[in-house]
Amino acid sequence: MKKALIVYGGWEGHDPKGVAEVFEDILTKENFSVENSDSLDAFLTDLSVYDLIIPVWTMGTLSWEMSKNVLSAVESGVGLAGCHGGMCDAFRDNTDWQFMTGAQWVAHPDNIINYKVNITDKTHPLTKGINDFSVASEQYYIHVDPAVKVYATTVFKSDSAPYAANGEITVPVVYTKFWGKGKIYYNSLGHDRFIFDIPEVRELMRRGFLYAAR
Repeated sequence: MKKALIVYGGWEGHDPKGVAEVFEDILTKENFSVENSDSLDAFLTDLSVYDLIIPVWTMGTLSWEMSKNVLSAVESGVGLAGCHGGMCDAFRDNTDWQFMTGAQWVAHPDNIINYKVNITDKTHPLTKGINDFSVASEQYYIHVDPAVKVYATTVFKSDSAPYAANGEITVPVVYTKFWGKGKIYYNSLGHDRFIFDIPEVRELMRRGFLYAAR
């Protein structure tokens, strides 16, 4: 049986406990043994015992020791998977974390809007059989590591925002990368637990967990 660690907390606006509960349900149905922690101190423990680490922690501060322990565990082969601000707006002052995870949130220009998620790789197991779909949520504008492999995107369109001078801008929604032997999976959807009621969003996370797990 594979073992997963979910560490949740930080800014309450992203419903960390609710999202963690959804993730635990997904993983339990996939026969994972799941441990939950609402403290970053979990990152000071022996992380090599896990096959998958899932951060659900928007903002906050990660100590040097915690950061080093997580990066080392992933480099050794422990998988890392997460979503939205819970992974890529987790520790804004920690560039090592951003280097490992592959992106950093910088804006959601119009707050909650209706937008489309475009599946760009329709043959990969992460996305095969999933069609383009629409959501009403924060459209995440992220700064992205050029090393990532992108599977879904969204297009930013505006007539008045400062970035509109650049024309339509395509930004990743789902991507993977490697950190040493560890696999990284990120999905920018996940503002709160309710977005996982959308079948495509829940399925993308389920597949992402299975992909990233050692």
